[in-house]
Amino acid sequence: MERTSNGGMLYHEVQESNLCAVHCVNTVLQGPFFSEFDLAAVAADLDGKERQVMLEGAAVGGFAPGDFLAEESHNVSLGGDFSIQVLQKALEVWDLQVIPLNCPDAEPAQIDPELESAFICHLHDHWFCIRKVNGEWYNFDSLLAAPQHLSKFYLSAFLDSLKGSGWSIFIVKGNFPQECPMSSSSEASNSFGQWLSPEDAERIVKSTSSVRGSSARNNRSSNDNIDQQRPNQALSREEVQAFSEMEDDDLKAAIAASLLDASAAGANLGDMGTSQKETE
Repeated sequence: MERTSNGGMLYHEVQESNLCAVHCVNTVLQGPFFSEFDLAAVAADLDGKERQVMLEGAAVGGFAPGDFLAEESHNVSLGGDFSIQVLQKALEVWDLQVIPLNCPDAEPAQIDPELESAFICHLHDHWFCIRKVNGEWYNFDSLLAAPQHLSKFYLSAFLDSLKGSGWSIFIVKGNFPQECPMSSSSEASNSFGQWLSPEDAERIVKSTSSVRGSSARNNRSSNDNIDQQRPNQALSREEVQAFSEMEDDDLKAAIAASLLDASAAGANLGDMGTSQKETE
């Protein structure tokens, strides 16, 4: 039987700028384990390794090294959008594997997703996590005010709906952290994370759904019926895009600075992984 984690509380992060990848990784782990700067360090390390491979290939292909050194990062945008490789490397620190749902090895999960523990979903520039916590499934989309409970039956239907809409889905496998210190210190929390009981999460979701329904009724547009029929789903693609466009100039500058020194970033990542494992 699955042991109750974090005292039965749910960890959720609300969308900040374009940091959905950070929110996604932290809700998979159920705690504020990573910041945008940690993921930027992972991205910088990956960029450095990729450039090294290309430079080694340049000697054989006759290309100029500057052709590769001038390349922009392929693993993080200045707005804070990270690649799947960054999410994979970050979760590998906790011995977790990220596997595409459509690969042959994932066939059991395609048949019975309830047997899994977590899924990562991606479309365009938005990431979110679907996670089993204390035996119950929740949608931890950062565009939602609180994690949304999913029944076992709806889990399969929801995943099928996402696949049909073009979302890429990945399974997360391994031994997930069972506890995260619920502290107010900067080392264990951030400004967009919150701990909620399942009851509080349900109340918040119902409250926000009610507000949406009321707004839709007052604005009798051609999409009113669609909006009122999806109170328990993630936001529409248009709403996702609207949130993604709210880019923070300070965040851009900070991530750009983090990418200037790939070697230092890689060293910081190694130190972080060592200290985290020593605390397990």
